[in-house]
Amino acid sequence: MSLSLYACMLILKEHHLLKSSAIQRDLDAKMVDITYDSREVKSDALFFCKGDNFRPIYLTMAKDNGAITYVAEQPYPEGKGMNAFIVTNIQKAMALLSAAYFDYPQDDLFVIAFTGTKGKTTSAYFTKGILDITTKHKTALFSTIDRVLGPKPEQRFKSDLTTPESLDLFRDMRQAVDNGMTHLIMEVSSQAYLRNRVFGLTYDVGFFLNISPDHIGPNEHPNFDNYLHCKLQLLINSRKCVINAQTDHFDEIYGAAKATTNPDSIYLFAAADYQAPQDVEIDFRFESQEADLGTSKFIFTPVSTKAQVLGVKGDYQLSLIGDFNESNATAAIIAAAFAGADTEETQAGIVNVKIPGRMDSMTVPGHGVVYVDYAHNYVSMHALLSFLQREYKNPKLIVVVGSPGDKGVSRRPGFAKVLTEFAQEAFLTTDDPGFENPQSIAEQIDKDIDHSKVAVSIILDRHEAIKEAILASKPGDVVVLAAKGADAYQKVRGVDTPYETDLVVAKQVAAQLQK
Repeated sequence: MSLSLYACMLILKEHHLLKSSAIQRDLDAKMVDITYDSREVKSDALFFCKGDNFRPIYLTMAKDNGAITYVAEQPYPEGKGMNAFIVTNIQKAMALLSAAYFDYPQDDLFVIAFTGTKGKTTSAYFTKGILDITTKHKTALFSTIDRVLGPKPEQRFKSDLTTPESLDLFRDMRQAVDNGMTHLIMEVSSQAYLRNRVFGLTYDVGFFLNISPDHIGPNEHPNFDNYLHCKLQLLINSRKCVINAQTDHFDEIYGAAKATTNPDSIYLFAAADYQAPQDVEIDFRFESQEADLGTSKFIFTPVSTKAQVLGVKGDYQLSLIGDFNESNATAAIIAAAFAGADTEETQAGIVNVKIPGRMDSMTVPGHGVVYVDYAHNYVSMHALLSFLQREYKNPKLIVVVGSPGDKGVSRRPGFAKVLTEFAQEAFLTTDDPGFENPQSIAEQIDKDIDHSKVAVSIILDRHEAIKEAILASKPGDVVVLAAKGADAYQKVRGVDTPYETDLVVAKQVAAQLQK
C-alpha cells in the first residue's frame, strides 16, 4: 500500500479541506505507511496529528521514527523539514486519505450498516448468521463485541469501539478483502458521524432501527437534536435505506431518507398489527407467533411489490429469546435478502444465533435464575425487564446495574426510571467509570429512584454486588446483571482493567454456594 503526495493534495483539494501545504520532496514521492500513533511510525510514513489530547512531542517522535509527511489543522515547528498538509478538519482528512491509502476496500465488499439506539449488535449477528451460509463464511463483521476479518480464529478480535477510527476501519476492511471476504456487516454509532470516522463511506444497505435519548453529555452529543442528526447521516450515505416504521421521530427519519434517496430504494418494516399513516406503505411485516423463555417464532411477510421480489417470506424461529428481538431479526432477514440469501438459507442461518452477553442465563440452586444482558439504556432495559416480568408472571426482580463515566450521562435518570417501574431490589455498582467517581455515578442514579418501591444498595465492587444480588434471591426470583454483557474489562481512568465478565462472576458465585 502506498499514497503519493500528489494524490493527497488532489483528494484534500477535491473535498475543500486543504488550507495550505509545504512540500519538501517531489510530488510523486510515496508514503508507504500511515498512522496516527507516533509509536507505530515506520519509514516513509504519513502521520496524522489528531485528537483533543495531541501534543507536539508526538510529531517529533513520529519524525524521529521515519515519518516524512504530516497532516494537521495547524503547522507545527516540530515538523520542520517534513511535507505538511494543513487542513480544516483532521478527522475528515484522515478518513479520505485512509480510504485512498488502503485502495478503497469498500468497493470490493457488499456493505450492510445498522444504526439505532438499541438492536445494532443483535441485528448484525443475526445477519452474519444467515450470510455465513449464503457466502460460505466470507462475511466480515465490525460490531460492538467482535471484529471478524476472516474465517480463521486468529482473524477474530475483540472490539474496543463500536465503529473504529477511520484509519483502523479502512485497514480492517482491506484485511478482510485480502482474507477473501466478500460481504461486511457493520454497526455504525452516532459517534462515528460526530467524529467523522466514516466520512466518505457509502453503504449498499443502511438500516435505521430506532432512536431514543442516549449518548448525550459533555463528551458526547450536546443534545438530542445533534444525536438524531448524526444518526440520520447513515441513511443519507446508503444506496438502499430500510427503516423501522415504528421508531420514534419517524417523520423526520423518513423525510431525511426521501430527501436523498430514490423512493424505490427506501423500504419500511413494522409489526403486523401496526397501523401506519395513510400516506405510508409498509413493505415488510412480522407477526409474533410465540415468544417465551424457550424460543421465539414469528412470520415474516414481504407486503409491497418491490419487497416481494426478494422472496424470503416464511416462518422463522430464534434461539435468542425475547419478543423484542423479532424486530431485530426482521431487519436481518431483509439485509440478508438484499445480499442474495434465499428463504432456506435465512431460516437455517438465523435459528441458532447466539450473541455473547445477550440473554445469557443460568439457574442458581436454592436461589433465583440469573440473566446477563447488555441492555444499557432506558429503552433496552424496559424491553428486557417487561419481558421477564411477563414471562415469569411478576417475579421479584433484582437488578445489578451501573452507568459509564465520561459519557452516557443521560442514561442515569433512565436507569432510575426503569428500576422504579420494574425492580423490587437494585444493586448499583461500577461500570466503566472512566475518570468519574463511581460512587458519584451510583448516587446520581439512586437519587431519582422511588425508594418506597425499590430497595437500593450501592456496592461499588461489581463482583460483590453480583454476589449479594444472587444471595438476596430465592427460587422463583429473577436476577438481572445489566449493561456490561460480555465485556471483559472495566474502563478505569483510561485503562482497560481486566474483568471476568458478569456471567463468569455469576458462575463463580454459584460454585461457591454449592460448596
